[in-house]
Amino acid sequence: MRFNRMLLSATLVVVALVVQVTVLARLQLPGAVPDLLLLTVVALALVYGHTGGALIGFGAGLLADLAPPADHAAGRYALVLCVIGYLVGLARPENGRLTSATGPMAVVVAAAVVSTLLYAGVGALVGDTAARHVGLGSLLFTAALYDLLLAPFTVPLIMALARRAENDPLAESPAGTGDVSSGWASSGTGLRIGRQRGGLRIKAARTRASRAGRIRGVKRL
Repeated sequence: MRFNRMLLSATLVVVALVVQVTVLARLQLPGAVPDLLLLTVVALALVYGHTGGALIGFGAGLLADLAPPADHAAGRYALVLCVIGYLVGLARPENGRLTSATGPMAVVVAAAVVSTLLYAGVGALVGDTAARHVGLGSLLFTAALYDLLLAPFTVPLIMALARRAENDPLAESPAGTGDVSSGWASSGTGLRIGRQRGGLRIKAARTRASRAGRIRGVKRL
């Protein structure tokens, strides 16, 4: 991994973990806790692919395993996020573009469900039965719901930062081209707003060109 990719990923993971522990974990919401660390791994895996996603997921999970107030065996969440990062990276299109918000939203829901199942499954193997007492069905539903509600405010921003750090041409792509990060809210906001802005830029350029033509014509006269 490149140095700028490693630096950005480490910074985002640390910030996500701090917010996760100090803010989200203390909201005392029913069921699961909104998993900002998971969303960070998902966003970076959608940009960097399966190899980068797996490495980032493992590092993020291991950091979460060691950070207080962790109450589970070290390596448990590292395994979960490593698998999630790899699988999400496989879902990344080769050209890095998605034409609607449906794909990223489905990825977030799937990641929330699979991570909860994996975490509960690994816990069952090591004798942790906490998921049974809380209710696995309730955990799955609330995890998917909370992460889906949080995703529009985090995933597009993280993906845009990752693209800019990579000097990815998609980060500077024209509005409306279907970039996966800029098109997150394409079903009603993102791409349409982008197209409107692009249209305004084109109109402004045409207006300036027509004014310049008229000025030149006046000078010639």
